[in-house]
Amino acid sequence: MKPERNNVSLSVLEEKAKFIRTETVRLSRIAGAGHYSSTFSCAELLATLYYDQMRLEPGQPQWPERDRFVMSKGHAAIGLYPVLADLGFFDPSELDTYTRLGSSYGDHPDMKKVKGIDFSSGSLGHGLSIGVGMALAARMTQRDYRTHVMLGDGELSEGQIWEAANSAGHFGLQNLVAIVDRNGLSIDGHTEDIMTVEPMEDRFAAFGWEVQRIDGHDLNAVREAFARLPSGRDGRPQVIIADTVKGRGVAHMEMSLDWHVGNLVGEDYDAVMAELEVGLKPFEPESMV
Repeated sequence: MKPERNNVSLSVLEEKAKFIRTETVRLSRIAGAGHYSSTFSCAELLATLYYDQMRLEPGQPQWPERDRFVMSKGHAAIGLYPVLADLGFFDPSELDTYTRLGSSYGDHPDMKKVKGIDFSSGSLGHGLSIGVGMALAARMTQRDYRTHVMLGDGELSEGQIWEAANSAGHFGLQNLVAIVDRNGLSIDGHTEDIMTVEPMEDRFAAFGWEVQRIDGHDLNAVREAFARLPSGRDGRPQVIIADTVKGRGVAHMEMSLDWHVGNLVGEDYDAVMAELEVGLKPFEPESMV
């Protein structure tokens, strides 16, 4: 059985991506700091997954047939919590406790505390292995859910990612979808300066994966990439390499090494919220820092 999708309009997805960015800024103010740029780069991907693609039942977080999602780049959880609240997994007012003492909503997601989180993450490089296990479990239990794993490109330097990629190809896990947020920057600098991750398409293909490469901010392209995914449990695992811009949506954050973690206050906070409300402007590569 092919999972049911929602088929919402592109305008709705645009608004949801904007919502992810503005909520990230709002929650960062509560915490006193936040992972702005890593979350902004995957906003369109998260919006499409949760509002258009994934089969979920917010009233039944442990519904066995739900599609799974692993946020391997766990520091982007600040953008995922508002989505889960918006969908009805929990009361949105709970987000006002973000990172406060005793809150369920920490800097990284905890599956034992937050409804809708399928696995706890934080230490990079582990998510794809978890996804392989979830996809194998679907096969063993004869269930038709799909497992999605959001990877940061920086964590592709971790050896465990490639052990997991090898095993997914070996087991023929067609129900496993890796989504690489290819924004080119990590907290330590440009990914290619630290440890080259290209040619990424060839690397995944060598392990037996079906590869798509898209503009991760083009909602049409993102949705079409998901539409091309095959149904079923047996075949080639799937990877969508999404070329993105770190900090997309706020001009002074785009491809800036200074905003992996930051803190907006006062007039700067207001200015960024106003800029985000306008929506995405054309990306200007010459503004890269």
